[in-house]
Amino acid sequence: MWHNLPVLSILIWLPVLGAVIVLLFSDQKALWARLISLAVAIISLILCGMMYSAFDVSTPAMQFTEHLTWIPAYDVNYNLGVDGIAMPLILLTTFTTLLVVLSSWTVVKFKISQYLAAFLVMQGMIVGVFAATDAILFYLFWEAVLIPMYLSIGIWGGENRSYAAIKFFIYTFLGSALLLVGLIYLRFQSGSFDIASFYAVRIGLSVQIAIFFLFLLAFAIKIPMWPLHTWLPDAHTEAPAGGSVILAALMLKMGAYGFLRFSLPIVPDACRALDGFMIVLSLIAIVYVGLIAFAQRDMKRLIAYSSVAHMGFVTLGCFMIYLVVARHGDMREAYMSLEGAMIQMISHAFGSGAMFLAFGILYQQMHTRLIKDFGGIANTMPIFAAFFMLYAMSNVGLPGTSSFVGEFMIITSSFKVSFWVTFLAASTLIIGAIYTLWMYKRVFYGPIVSKAVENLEEVSAIDKATFVLLAAAILVIGVYPNWVLNVFHASVGNLLHLSLQSKI
Repeated sequence: MWHNLPVLSILIWLPVLGAVIVLLFSDQKALWARLISLAVAIISLILCGMMYSAFDVSTPAMQFTEHLTWIPAYDVNYNLGVDGIAMPLILLTTFTTLLVVLSSWTVVKFKISQYLAAFLVMQGMIVGVFAATDAILFYLFWEAVLIPMYLSIGIWGGENRSYAAIKFFIYTFLGSALLLVGLIYLRFQSGSFDIASFYAVRIGLSVQIAIFFLFLLAFAIKIPMWPLHTWLPDAHTEAPAGGSVILAALMLKMGAYGFLRFSLPIVPDACRALDGFMIVLSLIAIVYVGLIAFAQRDMKRLIAYSSVAHMGFVTLGCFMIYLVVARHGDMREAYMSLEGAMIQMISHAFGSGAMFLAFGILYQQMHTRLIKDFGGIANTMPIFAAFFMLYAMSNVGLPGTSSFVGEFMIITSSFKVSFWVTFLAASTLIIGAIYTLWMYKRVFYGPIVSKAVENLEEVSAIDKATFVLLAAAILVIGVYPNWVLNVFHASVGNLLHLSLQSKI
């Protein structure tokens, strides 16, 4: 039954319709805006959960497909579908939006309907990115995400919100312009904008490398990879709590998804030729950006740099597959590397997203981001401190939490390839523990340093519910990751086949 319904279109356009309705309410009727947004988020999550339960994990083929002729003169169609790579990311999108809507009860005090509308539109557009099987449709959704995120930073952000919002928009928009050039070239080579048709195109190595760099700029900025990461700390620092959560949990994953959907299967020879280059950039992000995080005295910037460092594992796992197969011919290790990257995408969303959300709730009472202004919070907010400890341990990669699974899989697969790659990648377990525990100790323990800390109120019931959902996700994936890995497996096999097959 589910395969005959336009489920994906509903997941894309229901939030947009909800946003239009929500905009009709002023701040005096904010409760109605909140309730409608919550209803839309819950319906979307339930619908996505039902789609997830009906998903056939045994095939890499696109499921829940929709086909509609849109602009026949240019061969642009409204084509949607999901495979094992996109399905968990769409579920993650609906789950994260529900958390953002719930958190808005305590962290948003003005222009409430506009705030909720922006995030509902973001949900629809991000689902569109993961579900589009037409390249131009994918690109339109990819660019459309920028508008509500730009507004959320520019309107509800901190003191330097205008600078951060403009920097975010310029970086991401200019990178995406080159992506469009690559997509148009592939259209003329394949005769179609259907993404699957790009996989059969035979391209010389020099042209593959050119396309690789056109894609790289767009995807590397979005992840973001070093040295194109400088927009992210500013955006995270100035963004409202919901904006930081969406950035960490979803928008960064769009860049990694681009590598999986476009770069690896379309230009595999270029990826193989430049795998060392990508591995080096990934290791710089893991080690160097991790050290930068250690130097931060702004709590939110520390979490932001930590987020960049942990995303380095995703690109490392994606491009390690060529070295693994070339040196050992071991497809099991290649599977582990790529699946490790994909589960790291999911676990990073929960770990970093939870820390940003928790900090946003704390900021509402303290109105400061400097670590030196905190201290002894565990005395006044013990429940909040306990949840934050779990999120911090996930950020460190503690066994039993979701972050450990992906990092362990990538480190294990790299061990057969290079001791030094493994050593540098594993150093994040030490570096991350140092700056995370240093931050946690100074913020939550020690003497109370200000009257503001003494007057802190424990988190509300709604915030506790949000924290419980995040904690459950972190622990379930950490203890039993197979429920995610089983969905990935068939599509990873197909992706590996495409990525390791020469197109010259």
